[in-house]
Amino acid sequence: MVWTIFQRLIASLLVIFGSLVLVFTILYVLPGDPTDAMIDPALATPEAIAALRHQLGVDQPFHVQLLRYFGGIFRGDFGNSLLNSDPVLPKIVESLPATLALTAASAFVSVVVGILLGVLSAIHRNRAIDIIARIIGLFGISMPTFWSGILLILIFSITLGWFPAMGSDGWRTLVLPALALGTVGAGFILRMVRSSMLDVIGEQFIVTLRSKGLTERAVMYRHALRNALIPAVTMIGMLIGEMLADTVVIETVFSRQGIGRVISDAIMAKDLPVVQGVILFSAAIYVFVNLLVDISYAIIDPRVRRST
Repeated sequence: MVWTIFQRLIASLLVIFGSLVLVFTILYVLPGDPTDAMIDPALATPEAIAALRHQLGVDQPFHVQLLRYFGGIFRGDFGNSLLNSDPVLPKIVESLPATLALTAASAFVSVVVGILLGVLSAIHRNRAIDIIARIIGLFGISMPTFWSGILLILIFSITLGWFPAMGSDGWRTLVLPALALGTVGAGFILRMVRSSMLDVIGEQFIVTLRSKGLTERAVMYRHALRNALIPAVTMIGMLIGEMLADTVVIETVFSRQGIGRVISDAIMAKDLPVVQGVILFSAAIYVFVNLLVDISYAIIDPRVRRST
């Protein structure tokens, strides 16, 4: 098991390295010049622009810029913002906790609501609770996050006044963004758990367990659900990556100060060092979550543990 985790860790590091190279290449070939965010080309002289390009190192060949960037990362230097010359790493570290809290809360909503309604929908197939659960799942999948966020603000902030509509201070400001972002994941998990549960319920070992006198609760929640969780765990790992990407929209709608707002502002201003730093941290988080998903397979399913 330790050797398997070590192999997954090496593969994860290679994925992070590949994502950095890919993002650096895309930003390198995109039209535009980083110096445009610092000085006005219409007002500056060509000599001043050339001097600034040389100072930033963007006039050097691609491989030289790439090696210099990776050398800075290994030293803990992610560069400075092109807009205000502030170091990139402290800016990301300051904004990261708010985004991680939002992602964790959204994942909690998705997992709890999705698994609970998925199991109830499968157990009570074609009954009222099944129909209601499927409608909720369809609503979560179909509704864009920005629109559901606006609806939540109108209902729970403006009309009822229960939660604040903006800000990132305290747990009350986290409720509505987590619901808006977690509803989408809950819809996908609900459908996956329902489908997996229906497949497992039809297996022969379920009939055997019932014939041995086990209670229906024990059959469903101790045996059927555990076998049906493997596809759901895979989807949870992918959904967390989607949630990290969707924080750009949610943090804009709810005016939260997080990584999503940082990268959206950096993209609009062509602040490339900030964009690269945020993507590095996002890729590392996504890879780490998928590493935990791989490890959880062996915990949930003994067959995977024995084969490993």
